[in-house]
Amino acid sequence: MAQLSLTPLRFTPDEIAEVVDLYASNPEYCRAAGEYDPEAVPADKVEADLREEAGTEGCEVLLARNEGGRIVGLLCLLDRHPTDGHPWIGLLLVHGDLHRQRIGRRLAGLVEDRYRREGREGVRLAVLENTPASLAFWSSLGWHEIDRRTDRQYGRPCVVMHKQLA
Repeated sequence: MAQLSLTPLRFTPDEIAEVVDLYASNPEYCRAAGEYDPEAVPADKVEADLREEAGTEGCEVLLARNEGGRIVGLLCLLDRHPTDGHPWIGLLLVHGDLHRQRIGRRLAGLVEDRYRREGREGVRLAVLENTPASLAFWSSLGWHEIDRRTDRQYGRPCVVMHKQLA
């Protein structure tokens, strides 16, 4: 099985272009989230949004690369949620050409392993209610619904999920 590496987004023009391609390769997610038009993902807005994310205390924006150096995914992690103190996965996005190749499963496992090594008891995330495939994906990995509420930034209906690590 090919190795995956996680590295911080450096915001180079080439990386931003690859991230824009990553978003554009996921038109269903773009439409469901309502943040970007999948037909014309604006590089400047993607960069600004990710810079804001990376500049938030305790947040990391990570690129997942395959052995050849190609970006295969994007992760946004929050070390400690201000409300519940748990680490959160803010986003896990796999390139659309690579869906159903277990990359999302492997990336989720890397995140879980990281927080387990840090002695964290659990990790959380929110799935948009209008993305049933995402809900099925996370459920298949042993995540459980613990709440339903709107997200803090856009007010979209979400399913809050938790995975016990300890």
